[in-house]
Amino acid sequence: MTVRLNPYLNFRDNAKEAMEFYHSVFGGKLDLSTFAEFHASDDPAEADKIMHGQLTADNGLVLMGADVPSSMAITANSTVSLSGDDEETLTGYYNQLSDGGTIAEKLAKAPWGDTFGMFTDKFGVPWLVNIAGTPAA
Repeated sequence: MTVRLNPYLNFRDNAKEAMEFYHSVFGGKLDLSTFAEFHASDDPAEADKIMHGQLTADNGLVLMGADVPSSMAITANSTVSLSGDDEETLTGYYNQLSDGGTIAEKLAKAPWGDTFGMFTDKFGVPWLVNIAGTPAA
């Protein structure tokens, strides 16, 4: 049996654009389903909005997202964290995802010995990137 924990991002009206952007960063396979495809909304204005999106990157990362119907509030408050020891890949993700967003902390050596940075992307999603390093002696 396999168990996975992965982020599911909520958007108001731009899930398609956001998921396509994340696909350009992470690669892999992107599946998008609209409300109309599943007859999931009585509101014609929401027919082409994304009911479910799933990006499965070639390296196994999974990111999901959808447009929250206008009749519902977006209440989730979360941050996506990317971490590991692949400096080149994680630095590339940091640079691509933060492009057009707001950087809170530049990617730099942190007091705990790792390289760390944080930002909010152009879709309002907060991200943390932590690249494992050697702890200070």
